[in-house]
Amino acid sequence: MSEELKLLNKRWSALKIERSTWLQHWSDVSRNLLPVNGRYFISDRNKGFKRHNVIYDSTGTKALRVLAAGMMSGMTSPSRPWFKLSVTDQELMQYQPVKVWLNEVGDLVSDVLAKSNCYRVLHSMYEELGAFGTASALIAEDFNNVIHLHPFTIGEYAITTDWKGEVNTLYREFDKTVAEIVGEFGLENCSSVVKSAYQRGNLDTWITLIHAIEPRADRDQSKKDNLNMPWKSVYFERNAGDKKVLRESGYQRYPCLSPRWTTVGGDIYGVSPGMEALGDIKQLQAQQFRKSQAIDYQANPPIQVPSSMKNREIELFPGGISYYDANGPTQGVKTAFEVNLNLQTLLMDIQDVRTRINGAFFSDIFMAISQQDNRMTATEVAARNEEKMLMLGPVVERLNNELLDPLIETVFERLLTANMLPTPPEELQGHDLNIEYVSMLAQAQKAVSVNGIDRFVSSMGQ
Repeated sequence: MSEELKLLNKRWSALKIERSTWLQHWSDVSRNLLPVNGRYFISDRNKGFKRHNVIYDSTGTKALRVLAAGMMSGMTSPSRPWFKLSVTDQELMQYQPVKVWLNEVGDLVSDVLAKSNCYRVLHSMYEELGAFGTASALIAEDFNNVIHLHPFTIGEYAITTDWKGEVNTLYREFDKTVAEIVGEFGLENCSSVVKSAYQRGNLDTWITLIHAIEPRADRDQSKKDNLNMPWKSVYFERNAGDKKVLRESGYQRYPCLSPRWTTVGGDIYGVSPGMEALGDIKQLQAQQFRKSQAIDYQANPPIQVPSSMKNREIELFPGGISYYDANGPTQGVKTAFEVNLNLQTLLMDIQDVRTRINGAFFSDIFMAISQQDNRMTATEVAARNEEKMLMLGPVVERLNNELLDPLIETVFERLLTANMLPTPPEELQGHDLNIEYVSMLAQAQKAVSVNGIDRFVSSMGQ
């Protein structure tokens, strides 16, 4: 094995050790919330067996769907503009050629996002964020659509951060068939194991690969080729001792989206609403199971029968007749014990647990209109929504920085590299472009301060 492969395998082993303490927690969340998500073993891929056996009440899963849909429509809705480009100089923003150029570039970026699979992947990433606190996807180059996103699920990758706490490294372990490997990397670059399987016609044999993306420390900054870019990308077979790598290339910027819902201290992986609500979700499953047991005991209770009726036919269905000797014991068939469970009290407690779960996933924010009392005034509605938006504000800001900013900047750079952008006005020389978000959630955050000003002006007017 080459020295480069030894270093890559050593780094991958270190990242797995760092990640190992999270695996059990993620697996617990998967089992109780999203059974089809998560890859904790290589063999987990492409398995269609039943995974919902633990879930007796789908309130948690439905609340997560509401959260993902709400974040999708509130932050990155494909049906309405959710960002625009600007510059800090407000006088320059009023200059017509600058305004026209910014609008044209913003439209080009929006078209690229719409034509690619970006919005489908963003929705799945919001689900992963709500359940596991961490999501990731690779922004690959695409000749037809400029970009193509490859989403990952929790457990199949490991990440780490730089000294500023920003994710800058991702290693991923996954399986590909022999036919896929040869088609993507070429037969000459494959190991002897893959070559032998391909020549024997075993095209569907699974081979484990590792994809490493990390900063390149030994690059020559005077060169601009793939092997000297700031980030390196290396594909290699996990058990290939006779080959160096399948392919090595590079990126000008970190090519992955690796947002976290929220982090604590210097933690690398994020904490999620699914983790916070996990105890309530487990309690709800236990209550639903016990409720079903109580109903079964009441509807079809165990019975006790006099010994004199042993080996006699007993009809237990409604209207059934059972005969016993009148000269013998007079007691007839009766229940073994009485179950007098107050189901109404249990149902009230179940509803309380459901409310806590929906609150953990911010369902009251995304379904505020359907849940509001018709008797409330407009001022009360605005005050309640303002209070709720304050709870979601830090998450929105973090996702803007870790998810949306890198996505838009990557699309802009690839359009610039492909010479697909219009010529900018000379007045923009030396000015940095800013991304301003105009989505529903972004506007709701800004409306918090506007509502305060509006109430102050109304009070002064009175």
